[in-house]
Amino acid sequence: MDSAALLLRLSAANPFSAPRFQLVADRGPGLSRSPGTEQAAASPPCAAPVSRRLAAAAATEENSCEYGSAKFYALCGFGGVLSCGLTHTAVVPLDLVKCRIQVDPGKYKSIFTGFSVTLKEDGVRGLAKGWAPTFIGYSMQGLCKFGFYEIFKNVYSDLLSEENRYLWRTSLYLAASASAEFFADIALSPMEACKVRIQTKPGYANTLREAIPKMYAEEGMWAFYKGVAPLWMRQIPYTMMKFACFERTVEALYKHVVPKPRSDCTKGEQLVVTFVAGYIAGVFCAIVSHPADSVVSVLNKESGSSAVQVLKRLGPVGVWKGLVARIIMIGTLTALQWFIYDSVKVYFRLPRPPPPEMPESLKKKLGIQ
Repeated sequence: MDSAALLLRLSAANPFSAPRFQLVADRGPGLSRSPGTEQAAASPPCAAPVSRRLAAAAATEENSCEYGSAKFYALCGFGGVLSCGLTHTAVVPLDLVKCRIQVDPGKYKSIFTGFSVTLKEDGVRGLAKGWAPTFIGYSMQGLCKFGFYEIFKNVYSDLLSEENRYLWRTSLYLAASASAEFFADIALSPMEACKVRIQTKPGYANTLREAIPKMYAEEGMWAFYKGVAPLWMRQIPYTMMKFACFERTVEALYKHVVPKPRSDCTKGEQLVVTFVAGYIAGVFCAIVSHPADSVVSVLNKESGSSAVQVLKRLGPVGVWKGLVARIIMIGTLTALQWFIYDSVKVYFRLPRPPPPEMPESLKKKLGIQ
């Protein structure tokens, strides 16, 4: 197999949004990789120009659009809507119990006690409280989280040389994901406030239509955005870990665990790797973001409290209440989110070029054959 065919095969086989190097159209017999060249690949008239970026790749017959085009970003955002909106809504019962453990640990002592008490007091329907704000809020968050991540990853990679894009790829993941989550949390905050108030304040409101006017009458717009700072505290570290840990775990799994090259794996096998890497990332996500999650839950339940006051009242032990439930929930959520997101990319035939490889110029500098 010649080098051009191998590059095309790798480009088509990889389902992950990970750094990869530019493919340059030769207009001759095929494509060849040119690490030091800034020439853009030939592309359809409607596609965005391909420049020196972390993951630029020309559209091929297998792809429905070019990497970095408006269509690509729009479909990535749609994948984020499905991956976050559907998964968070699916685990509303577990999220409800987790929130109640955080705000009333005396009554809800454990996951099993929480489910038992909730079923006894509210019945099976009580476990679905807050599903509407959950679906709306996390769909909006997913749109911004995944869509902006792809955008910021390209923007930041354009600022670096090819060698530094490889050497600093983890920093790129962290910076791009943090920037995306900043905007995603602004979109999430109103619905998150409604969700927590419905789930943790018995008798306050049973539906989103009841909660919104009541919260606005009590505190105005502040009721919907007072939790945005704690959300940033919770979600930005969570998302940084979610994307960086996932990207690097995928690299490690293919390098040390999967017994064959990624190009030889079927799409189903690749998605299994996606799920495993997502779950591993989710466990770390839950741990680093749990203290802030506890603060958000208590803050949105109470009126007139600040994040600092809640943090002092909970103390170093109280902020870790409900961690086991959150690890189970977030681990499963993160795995499913990456699985759905990559499945959307496969379905819409979005560009999914190969994972990062050390540039030839860097290999020469380091004396690597």
